[in-house]
Amino acid sequence: MAGRGQMPMMRPQVIVLKEGTDTSQGVPQLLSNISACLAVCDTIRTTLGPRGMDKLIVDAQGRVTISNDGATIMKLLEVVQPAARTLVDIARAQDAEVGDGTTSVVLLAGELLKE
Repeated sequence: MAGRGQMPMMRPQVIVLKEGTDTSQGVPQLLSNISACLAVCDTIRTTLGPRGMDKLIVDAQGRVTISNDGATIMKLLEVVQPAARTLVDIARAQDAEVGDGTTSVVLLAGELLKE
């Protein structure tokens, strides 16, 4: 009965991060994530519809791609910001699962983030 009324020992939480990792939190980080996602949305917003504009994309090897297809553009984007990367992954999943609606999914998510 000696250990009955005692609280269990709490162990401190240890988080290991790579050197140079940003550990900011709160509203500024939330706004930064939203603005990164909106930048991806703005990239493909003008490709939507019958008057959609083409985008010229040059990759690291110097290959040039001209397209107004949202799925193609999302495949070629090299996004490193984690929240925006998630948005690109959602678009790729939409393309893999359904084969269409990539631009619509990204723009819908962007409009939800604006709210």
